[in-house]
Amino acid sequence: MTTILTKRRWVLLAAAAAAFSIPQSYAAPAPKPAPTPFYKQAVVYTTAQGTDQRIKAGAKLGFDTWIQPQEWAAMIMVDPTQKFQTVVGFGGGLTDASAETLYKMAPDKQKEILKAYFSPNEGIGYTLGRTNINSCDFSSDTYSYDDTPGDVKLTKFSLAHDLKYKIPFIKAAKAMSGGQLQVFGTPWSPPAWMKTNNDMSNGGGLRPEYRQAWADYYVRFINEYKKLGIPIWGLTVQNEEMAVQSWESCVYTAPEEQEFVRDYLGPTLEKNGMSGVRLMVWDHNRGLMYQRVQDMLADPKTAKYIWGTAYHWYVGDHFDIPGVVHDAFPNKAVLFTEGSLNFNDTAQYTDWTIGERYGENVMADLNHWSAGWVDWNVLLDQRGGPNHQNNFCCAPIMADIQTGEIHYLPSYYYLGHFSKFIRPGARRVACTSTEDGLQSTAFLNPDKSLAVVVLNLTGREWEYRVWIDKRAVVTRSPAHSIETMVIKP
Repeated sequence: MTTILTKRRWVLLAAAAAAFSIPQSYAAPAPKPAPTPFYKQAVVYTTAQGTDQRIKAGAKLGFDTWIQPQEWAAMIMVDPTQKFQTVVGFGGGLTDASAETLYKMAPDKQKEILKAYFSPNEGIGYTLGRTNINSCDFSSDTYSYDDTPGDVKLTKFSLAHDLKYKIPFIKAAKAMSGGQLQVFGTPWSPPAWMKTNNDMSNGGGLRPEYRQAWADYYVRFINEYKKLGIPIWGLTVQNEEMAVQSWESCVYTAPEEQEFVRDYLGPTLEKNGMSGVRLMVWDHNRGLMYQRVQDMLADPKTAKYIWGTAYHWYVGDHFDIPGVVHDAFPNKAVLFTEGSLNFNDTAQYTDWTIGERYGENVMADLNHWSAGWVDWNVLLDQRGGPNHQNNFCCAPIMADIQTGEIHYLPSYYYLGHFSKFIRPGARRVACTSTEDGLQSTAFLNPDKSLAVVVLNLTGREWEYRVWIDKRAVVTRSPAHSIETMVIKP
């Protein structure tokens, strides 16, 4: 009897184990990552409040053995074997306002500004730019490329407006970047005759009967820019598609955007051999980002045309939401495409909080899967324009067209700590900080160098170590500073 019970017990235990065992696909060990390179030296570049340090290089630093970090030690811990999103680039808005301001400066000042932004060696190495299709608020006037009512064949389409300032500006920026600058286009509004309110401003929507003509308009824009030596890397469907503004704007509901992408814009790009143009939806704030894109990205017939989701920083931070969108749709990119602050007076030229606002946002977005970061206007004049609606903003570089002075805001340097050292093709790698006062992110560049960015928003100095595979290098973070440690094998 005892033997029988024992056998039954074993049978039952075996059955229970089988029922609750982990499936082999989950239980299988993860592939062994490639070994961590033996990193030998590091250089720290620093920008700090109350000092003359502006992306200033320090001395070369060496690594020491540090097998087990302690909880009391401020540590930035990096694992280059664990890789996440690939960077497409960093940059800003190549708007009418930026272009017009540039060409109102003396030639030597024009060169200085172009070099400051787009030179990978002497500047901060921007490689991504967003330009307006038709006019936007940061244009001196309202215009479209075809103002002829009912011209669905676009026989009157013309880039004459862009040829004066914007196209020369983009070509000069691209040359200064060594050909690395990629450009994507965004419309603020279709021509007035395509809209329900017969007005490029004050909201309104796209008339259903002009959906195909409007899709053809994007194709025409791409082709005409390409003829002029400016390949278009990507498109967003519409700038801020829920915003009814007194300037150029056009409203889409989520179903309207989905239908336009699925039935008109996506197929039209594909038919014209433009499937490689990266199409981004939403292009509005983080807060409603998930709800607005979930149906589009969950629908295979729509999602096949979409590269990713573009978003802005206005109306709350909501730093976690881009990561939620990525987690739900990991085969689609997320990309920050606009952020700016209002311009009030020249005291903002030295307002350190502007730089810190940028640093915090870029850091959070990168750590929540953004494939890069695109600021708003790269250049504005002493009023924060030109802007035909008096909607004046700050830019990281402000140029006084009356005195010829160039002002570099703290935001310029904070952005440079990312754009100069994290290059296109870089991969974000695992990076954690033991101190709440030190925010961090890390990227492995195509040349095998590591760029570790450390943001200190506190009023105290920190000694900290960057730890990689049982070895660490020690340095200091000044109060209210941002640092980029470049580490090479």
